[in-house]
Amino acid sequence: MWLLRKKKKYSMWLSSVTPSVPPVEYSCFPCIKFLTTKSKSNTNISQLYKPKPFQTKFFSIDVNNNNLRKITSCSHITTAESHSRVSVSVESDGIGSIDPSCTEIIVVRHGETDWNAIGKMQGQLDVELNEIGRQQAVAVAERLSREPNISAIYSSDLKRALETAEAIASRCGGLEVIRDKDLRERHLGDLQGHVYQDLAKLGPKAYEAFKSHRSDQEIPGGGESRDQLYNRCTSLVQKIGENHRGQRVIVVSHGGAIRSLFNRAAAKGQHPGKISNTSVGIIQLCDGDLWSIKSWNDASHLKQTEFLESAFGGDASSG
Repeated sequence: MWLLRKKKKYSMWLSSVTPSVPPVEYSCFPCIKFLTTKSKSNTNISQLYKPKPFQTKFFSIDVNNNNLRKITSCSHITTAESHSRVSVSVESDGIGSIDPSCTEIIVVRHGETDWNAIGKMQGQLDVELNEIGRQQAVAVAERLSREPNISAIYSSDLKRALETAEAIASRCGGLEVIRDKDLRERHLGDLQGHVYQDLAKLGPKAYEAFKSHRSDQEIPGGGESRDQLYNRCTSLVQKIGENHRGQRVIVVSHGGAIRSLFNRAAAKGQHPGKISNTSVGIIQLCDGDLWSIKSWNDASHLKQTEFLESAFGGDASSG
């Protein structure tokens, strides 16, 4: 039973959540209570309440479960076809409970750096957070300190991610940050250290390789292909999921790496959009290697912090 209210002014696509249901415009409301689905291919939709619509910023969730769940919020998710589709945020019954056959991975992008702000390609160069990035790290740490039952924190070993992870760890019971180089950003070869606008002129061959549609195209100067990035990031997170069944884990990484995780977990046709500095996404790993998106790119914790939405990185040109 979906509790959603049809309203043109606040319309969003429901098709990413219920692929078998024809696209219908709906909006979500804060007093919605529960949802159930008969199966992945058979979903009932009904209306019980007519409250005022959400006035707050949404975040996006993908739902593919048969259990009774509580709806907490909903939002847009951008697809490759440039449609806006709604997803629903859900929580399992019981405070902080996790299905013992699943692992909840809270994915966080690092805070802002000076290179993000000026559009310089970082790749695997070890750039520190700037002052805004440190404020963002504190903000996301405070937000995640309210998440129950955090059992472990993993991070890229690059400074901008590690400093973000350490801020989170200090507010989550002082957990030790587990560093892993497989969570690093994509190595961008000869493009690293250059401003994006200058790439075509300074390194035309590397730039052409970077923009190639071939996922196996490596970048001159030791740069990785998108396939290499995808394989190392998803393989590590799969292992993390297997080692923490029934637990909630934080992973701090980089824009390009996080896009790879999204691509592994998302339904076909969904697009991660720009991944903001210190944004939070949740990926659920269940039943061996079944991945799904539970929420994505939530940066609501930055409302009280200076937030450069144009900060470079976290998109198709992530550096």
